[in-house]
Amino acid sequence: MNDHRRNLFFYYHQNKELNDKLESLFQLARDNDFHVVEDSREANIIIAVGGDGTFLQAVRKTGFRQDCLYVGIRSQNEAGLYCDFDIDDHDEMIDAMKNSEVEVRRFPLIETTINNESTFHCLNECSVRSTLIKSIVIDVYIDDLLFETFRGDGLIIATPTGSTGYNKSTKGAVVDPKLPCFQISELASLNNNRYRTLGSSFILSGERTLKLTVRQDGNDHPLIGMDNEAFSIRNIHDVTVNLSNQVIKTVKLKDNTYWNRVQRTFLD
Repeated sequence: MNDHRRNLFFYYHQNKELNDKLESLFQLARDNDFHVVEDSREANIIIAVGGDGTFLQAVRKTGFRQDCLYVGIRSQNEAGLYCDFDIDDHDEMIDAMKNSEVEVRRFPLIETTINNESTFHCLNECSVRSTLIKSIVIDVYIDDLLFETFRGDGLIIATPTGSTGYNKSTKGAVVDPKLPCFQISELASLNNNRYRTLGSSFILSGERTLKLTVRQDGNDHPLIGMDNEAFSIRNIHDVTVNLSNQVIKTVKLKDNTYWNRVQRTFLD
């Protein structure tokens, strides 16, 4: 581990059992010349302790930092696509970081711009869904082409790493994160003589622009999901999605690839 990367910030949801385990980890870090800081802005390594959901929150709450590394630690005995380390194996993490047995993995982000005004980043996915007990109608543009008019419960736009989450539950493809792209999947589309969609997920190159125009028929403030947080924004006219030129840099064990994780999570 680079000697300049010594300031650690821990992001976690406090409870007594976890607090007790972390105290020994904090001390172990200090004993090995790492510094535990209270302000994430002072850190050059941000450590999320929990699971994949906690990791997503840590990245969002700390502003998708481009000048630091993110590390995921599992606090429960469960597989995680963002978490390489286990809370009960302190020595493995410290030894790996000290002895350069880790590598930096770069995960792509998407940029979501609402009404050409507010832009948000997403590491997993952005979803647009109806907040009413009725279907939502969305015109789907790829670059300047009106590709289809969707009617249904909503659409999911997933990054490659997000392809294993909400996207996969809708029968979307699992995508290698080394591919610069993003995927669009349908939620309960309605196909008839008036509305016709592709009926399957499709993947766009990172050079493409996706634009979703929401029909103003009562669904003018749909629910916008960004990773594992929901935003209800009034008067949604359009949502524009691009692959960001920014990435999230995470620490991974050298012998633990993305596909090792997928295999462990879904096939073991």
